[in-house]
Amino acid sequence: MRFRHPDGSTVHLAYCTNVHPAEDLDGIIAQLDRYAVPIRERLGTDRLGLGLWLARDVATTLTEDDTAQARLRAELAARGLDVVTLNGFPYRGFQQPVVKHAVYRPDWTERARLDYTLDLARLLTRLLPDDVDQGSVSTLPLGWRQPWHRDQQQAARDRLDELARGLVKIAAEEGRTVRVGVEPEPGCVIETTGEAITHLAGVDADHLGVCLDTCHLAVAFENPRQALHDLTAAGLPVVKAQASCALEVPDPHQPEARAALESFAEPRFLHQTREATNGRPHGVDDLDAALGTAEGLPGYQPWRVHFHVPLHADPPPPLATTRPVLVSSLDTLLGGETARTRHVEVETYTWDVLPERQRPQGGLVEGIAAELDWTRRHLLALGLTEVTR
Repeated sequence: MRFRHPDGSTVHLAYCTNVHPAEDLDGIIAQLDRYAVPIRERLGTDRLGLGLWLARDVATTLTEDDTAQARLRAELAARGLDVVTLNGFPYRGFQQPVVKHAVYRPDWTERARLDYTLDLARLLTRLLPDDVDQGSVSTLPLGWRQPWHRDQQQAARDRLDELARGLVKIAAEEGRTVRVGVEPEPGCVIETTGEAITHLAGVDADHLGVCLDTCHLAVAFENPRQALHDLTAAGLPVVKAQASCALEVPDPHQPEARAALESFAEPRFLHQTREATNGRPHGVDDLDAALGTAEGLPGYQPWRVHFHVPLHADPPPPLATTRPVLVSSLDTLLGGETARTRHVEVETYTWDVLPERQRPQGGLVEGIAAELDWTRRHLLALGLTEVTR
């Protein structure tokens, strides 16, 4: 979906397809018919945005085969689907039974990560709609924090500088610009926007910036307005925003809260958990550890859990979500005189690991459509207008 900001710019709204397991071209096209088209029809819009996730193997196929590229582009256009952003964080296997730390490999010390990201950037220039000249790709925040030594930091920075040079070359050759946003995430080398400012100081800000995930922002107990102020002051653009909510536990000391949380402890994804004490968050790397007695958190202050929960719906009490952080982020990004990002991607990839009773009766189509509709209504309330063909 597209929206016109009062400043005249176009803001693109999409949902991220890393919620689907397909990792080959036929599977990706099949998921367009199974999910994307019904979602578009349910929303009553003639154009639906997708934040495509192209795993390494299918990205290689598309990079090496012009016919496959043309096929995907034609299949998207025929279904009224726009692609202006790609999720380049997971490399492959994101919906495998166990993902956990594997999602952070390869990291930015490895050439495989650079090559994959440049392939995605070039592919995106060829998938962009005819009337769009700028795309975005999100990527991991360098790597998992341990182990991370000075030589790894230098290697990662060298790769990022090479990435920027590659993006400049792609823009010159393709006539379209792609920017890459590093996505701060709890437990990683870049966990907060402040750490992004430190680690990305001096990068080519015309081609590199930040992907602001509002779930991650909330888990780090960051204030959205302050975070965005600091990014602007540092000259780092918000390449795209990922609209997402974390799970919040107002009173984790209550036995009822801990019992409710146990249904969210699952084996596929990592659920970093944080508790803020004296204004400073500290925590553990997974929900199981938070609930444990030996390594667990004190539980005297609210917990925030890196578990992407639906934007539009609340879990049963005593649990809650960080929707206020999402609202504040969208208001700050798009509620002013100037749009501070033009790509918004709804990213709830955890639908089938939610507790059974909290999954939508109509499945993914119902759930994702409801999230997109919530986001659409919020953008309209901020003064944006929806653009139709």
